Amino acid sequence: MVDPPQQRARGGLNVDAAASDLPIEFVDVHIRAGATKILDGVSLTISAGAPTVLIGPNGAGKTTVLRAAMGLISPTTGDITWGARATPAQARQAIVFQRPVMLRRSCAANIRYALAVADAPRAGRDRRTAELLRLVGLAEVADRPARRLSGGEQHRVALARALARDPAVLFLDEPTASLDPAATKEIEDIIRTVSMRGVKVVMATHDLGEARRLAGEIILVHRGRVVENASTEQFFSAPATEAAKRFVAGELLL
Repeated sequence: MVDPPQQRARGGLNVDAAASDLPIEFVDVHIRAGATKILDGVSLTISAGAPTVLIGPNGAGKTTVLRAAMGLISPTTGDITWGARATPAQARQAIVFQRPVMLRRSCAANIRYALAVADAPRAGRDRRTAELLRLVGLAEVADRPARRLSGGEQHRVALARALARDPAVLFLDEPTASLDPAATKEIEDIIRTVSMRGVKVVMATHDLGEARRLAGEIILVHRGRVVENASTEQFFSAPATEAAKRFVAGELLL
């Protein structure tokens, strides 16, 4: 049976992100923990298309924006909508955290478990596992214990587990932090492939070079606020705010 048009791309990844949770809109979102402001009046729109990359110094609020955009954290005040709905379709979302945890089983079994949790058809799980292993370049280590893989390989397992959900929107929190250049390139290549197949990628990074290589849109977050939101070309060639100019120049934002 052929998949409906615009439902599935090569490799089994869905490409109907625009019909699900997008756009994700923040309107004057404040998030507090006690007296501490974590997000302070954030308004932004995340639309279908090339990756949206959140950048900013440590503690700026990037991870909180990701969690709020996925519906894992509720605003203290303000509104977030997903495709004009008040609740997200979380079955069509996935997130990979900065330090993924591997299950005590093989690389392939980690992915099969993710497919089972996602309620993928049992008859197709072995095929999908093989597809995802090829996608992330781990077919040759399928039977190796996941906890014995390198850090870069474990990040790729985590990406494959997230993609087992067939997400329309994929959230990534510092996906290449602490990885060497070769492992970083492997992760970035997967992100490009996933994005080209229609999955909306929203990711946080502190790496300006990575942001320049991957992003279609840059959102600079500082002290819980969106300081600048622009296309990648505009952000790096003609930043509009003083904070963005300093950040691009490599200066510290305090």
